[in-house]
Amino acid sequence: MDNQLILKAAIAELQPLRYTPAGLPALDLRLEHASVQEEAGERRQVRLTARAIAFGALAERLARQAIGSTWALRGFIAAGRNGKGLVFHIQEIQQD
Repeated sequence: MDNQLILKAAIAELQPLRYTPAGLPALDLRLEHASVQEEAGERRQVRLTARAIAFGALAERLARQAIGSTWALRGFIAAGRNGKGLVFHIQEIQQD
């Protein structure tokens, strides 16, 4: 089974860049998305915020981006710390 998410979203919040115990850069951020989707033949307004995380050079690059900048992001979904909620693990980005 695949676990892949592709999302266009704006950076809503960036936490300070941190480092894992292994010394890998890590960045926690919050994303905002808004779009119109078709579901069961009807148009539906979709708005969401999502917790996300990036590691390595990608974390360092995202840490330098402006709040409100919009990106096409690809990655996967995993359980958050202590199994609370979902977190989008970003693996690839492209400025929208």
